[in-house]
Amino acid sequence: MEWLKSLSVLEHIYFWLGIVSTIFLIIQIALMCFSSFGGDVDVDGDGDIDVDPDSGVSIFTVKSITAFLAVGSWAGLLTCTLASDKLQWLSVIIAIIAGAAAMAVVVLAIRGMMKLQCNGALQSEKLVGMKATVYVAIPSARSGRGKITLNAQGKFMELDAVTDCEEKLAVDETVEIISTENDCTVVKRLNDTVE
Repeated sequence: MEWLKSLSVLEHIYFWLGIVSTIFLIIQIALMCFSSFGGDVDVDGDGDIDVDPDSGVSIFTVKSITAFLAVGSWAGLLTCTLASDKLQWLSVIIAIIAGAAAMAVVVLAIRGMMKLQCNGALQSEKLVGMKATVYVAIPSARSGRGKITLNAQGKFMELDAVTDCEEKLAVDETVEIISTENDCTVVKRLNDTVE
């Protein structure tokens, strides 16, 4: 306890901030490892993962800020303890640099984990040019919808389809997807040319 009493005001700030943020960091890691509450919450507290479409995750999340405070506090305390009284300002700079490095590591780790997740959403633009089999007859000249089946994007799919062909497309006929429109595919006979 004598050591704690001998700390300066700045060292006290580093120490208590380090204790609190480290406890929160340990709790977050435990929740992430042992429960379904490991999702990252953004700073504004709306409860959603703060996702940037380009990077996959926001820089300012609860986990990254907690890592910044925990690592920065301990680095600042260590520097403050080792430095002379005239160089106490150096501990603030080192604390910020160490915290920023910890924050970057956490963000990169979360981005890496996000890349491992599989998105089950249908990417219709990747269907163009693929072959499919007519499952329910497709009426001619877009006068109605039929259905096609195919294996794409790692799964078996059944999709609505229309055609511009002058004759209906019969069941079990092989077709090619030429485009996608809203929730429907546009197909043609395999050997027909698109006008």
